[in-house]
Amino acid sequence: MNDYPDKMTPEQARTFRDDVLNIVSQIPRGMVTTYGHIAALAGWPSHSRMVGRTLRYTPGAEQLPCHRVVNIEGRTAPGWSRQRPLLEEEGVCFKANGRVDMKRYLWEPPTADQL
Repeated sequence: MNDYPDKMTPEQARTFRDDVLNIVSQIPRGMVTTYGHIAALAGWPSHSRMVGRTLRYTPGAEQLPCHRVVNIEGRTAPGWSRQRPLLEEEGVCFKANGRVDMKRYLWEPPTADQL
């Protein structure tokens, strides 16, 4: 399976990166959103994995509330042991299965025209 069937130009990739960082900066304390919501808002709904890569590899992204981004099932990023404690410090509760209670804590990003 191809990760990105519709490839970006370098300019589109820069715009995508900037959009992702802008959206993540808006996630309120005590809330989470998903990689997929962010990708869709940035105009590339099939690029949720690229959202994760953007957050991981963009210098300065660690200054953003990246810990507030989880997958659609409420799972935290594999290998990032600090994500759950950071969310819990903000009051985000986890269900018995270790996932964020998405019904309670999901922040629905504003539509693109509201950003």
